Amino acid sequence: MESDVGREAAIPNPALQPWNAVVGDWTTVGRHPLLPGVELHGRASFAWLEGGAFLIMRTEIDEPQVPSGIAIVGSDDVTGEQFMLYYDERRVSRRYAVTWRHDGWQWSRDAPDMSQRFTVTISDDGRSMLGQGQMSRDGTSWEGDLELTYRRISAKHSTRLAAG
Repeated sequence: MESDVGREAAIPNPALQPWNAVVGDWTTVGRHPLLPGVELHGRASFAWLEGGAFLIMRTEIDEPQVPSGIAIVGSDDVTGEQFMLYYDERRVSRRYAVTWRHDGWQWSRDAPDMSQRFTVTISDDGRSMLGQGQMSRDGTSWEGDLELTYRRISAKHSTRLAAG
């Protein structure tokens, strides 16, 4: 039986309203520099969690060398910042800073052993997205990482109220 504790807080987070643009299911096709010549096929899903208090992203790629993962996006209403907590099947757990732009978003993390950034650009018609990853092992020079093209399978009609 599901608890009713905290149900009053299971409401839309206005800071996350731009994510409505990606809520739904997507197929992905891409490549990774560590897997030359391999075309990566997978899926991604973006959905509201707890009535829109958070966004959950689930990803999987059919290639066993690329991990399936889960991420939760939330915000800090005082600083205006957004963050993503990520966890994958390797038991890798990371926190990323998230920046939303008019045409997509970027998540990034700076760490001594490996910094990462992933930039996603949404097409004008909202039916596809292009994701470009980069990583740095020394905090200075950047190299290519995972690249994905997302194609919308379905849009989940949001039950969230419009922010405002």
